[in-house]
Parts: sequence; structure tokens; C-alpha cells
Amino acid sequence: MELNYGIMSVSSIAPRFIAALRESDSGCVVAVSSRSLERAKQKAEEWNIPKAYGSHAELLDDKDVNIVYISSVNSAHYSMAKAALEKGKNVVCEKPCTVSEKETEELYALARKKGLFFMEAQKMLFLPVINEVKSLIDRGEIGDIVMITMSHSFSAAYNNWMYDEALGGGPLLSSGIYAIQLMQYLLGDIDDIDGKKTAVENGVESQYCLTGRLKNGTLFCVNNSTLVALDNRAVIYGKEGRIELPEYWKTRKALVYRGDSPERTIEYPCKYEMIYEAEHIKRCMEEGRITSP
Repeated sequence: MELNYGIMSVSSIAPRFIAALRESDSGCVVAVSSRSLERAKQKAEEWNIPKAYGSHAELLDDKDVNIVYISSVNSAHYSMAKAALEKGKNVVCEKPCTVSEKETEELYALARKKGLFFMEAQKMLFLPVINEVKSLIDRGEIGDIVMITMSHSFSAAYNNWMYDEALGGGPLLSSGIYAIQLMQYLLGDIDDIDGKKTAVENGVESQYCLTGRLKNGTLFCVNNSTLVALDNRAVIYGKEGRIELPEYWKTRKALVYRGDSPERTIEYPCKYEMIYEAEHIKRCMEEGRITSP
């Protein structure tokens, strides 16, 4: 099946996904839409996309588009994805899928009903380093995992909506998902979780700390800040060693320790970390799946 993508939104992450599609030959980008036709035309020219639309509804009426990529502000994910599914389009929606459990469940149910592919875009879980680390843990190479620490920091200055609660702002929704899903993917479900935050004037957190326990007994601590630079890594502690993942949400490298020095390095250099996600989407579609397993 030829995947002809429509890009719904001209967000800062969209060109990275487009580049990954082209680098991996996993789909063709045929159209882009924005709330402003002028803005859509500008980005279509910049990103070398043949068609530009001044509304998302117009893009969804384009018969050449059979799958859409949604990367708008968090609060708009639900309405845009629902409109796309109702128009018969397959959907890849940037994380977080929506801002509530109810909305997310509704979208997956609608996709199943219509027999359409629907997936939350979570590049991290498709990275070769992450999958090799999962195999290493499953084989017990660093023993039983007893603790995980994770830190992630970034400046939200380039996205003003990040501090707007009505738009689904805040680093917990946008970045906490990396920590939560990585732990679930590697080690299983969470048993309990708690946290503290530093809020800005409108109530959206500027930083937070999460602590908790997985069902297998592993303890975790997750720190995220838009105020200061943290060390930006995950450390997975086993009884016989540890694994360090620099910039774990987009990592190309893992350091495996036994003692104080790295025993070995797992490394997969790549220009666009989203290529593995793009390839996965294509495989799912070719296999007739309606979501990622």
C-alpha cells in the first residue's frame, strides 16, 4: 500500500517526521494544512510538498491523502484525529495521543469500528538501542532491575503554548509520557505513582518530580524541568550492573556497566531518529493492522 501522507499542522516537529519518511522511503507527503493558507503555502514550499490547504477540513477532503500525521497543540489532537477518522483517513497522532483517557479510548474505538489504522506517535519505542536494551534486560544480563532514575530538561521558549493549560501545555503531558512508556515497555505496568510540581502563574507546571513503584517492585524517580538543565539521561540499575541511556527519548547509544567502567557500548547512529517509527507504521499497514502491537 502506498502511504500518501497529509500533514495536519505546521508545528516544529512536522519537518522532522517528513524528513524521516523520506529518508526511510516509508511514505510520500502529498499535502500540508494550516489554519492559515499563507502559512501552509510557505511551509509547503519550504518542505517541498505539492499541495497546501488553509484549513484541515480541506486536507481531509483530498482523495489523494490516505493517512494523516497530526502534530498540533496537545488539546487539538482529539478533534483533529476524530475528524480524520470520520473522513476515512488512517491516523498517526503525535504524543500525547489526547489530554484524557476518555478521549484516547474513544479514538481507538472509532478506528476499530471503521477498520482504520490509528497510532500514537512514540518514536522512542522503535529505536534500535531501546529494543536491544530490552533484550538485554529480558536475558538478565544486569540481573534483576531494582531502580530507575530519569531526567529530562528543555526550554519551552520556542513553543509558547507549552505554558497554556487550555492548549494541553506543560512538560508532564509532553515529556512525562517518554518516561512512563519507557518503563512500561521495558519492565511492565506501574503499581503506584506520586509527584510534586513547580507551577507557573496559570497552573501549568514548569517542572516536576515523579516517584513510584512498578508492579515488579522496581522503584523509579523521574525529574523534568524547563527551568534548569538536568543531565538528560535514564539509568537502569540491576543487581549485577547498570545501563545508562543518554537523552533516552531519542537515544542512539547505551552504556552497559559492570562496576565503575562501561563494559560495552551499544550504538546506532542515525540522522533522523523517527525513521524507525516511520518504517514501523509502513509495516503495520502492509500487514493489515489497525494499530501498532
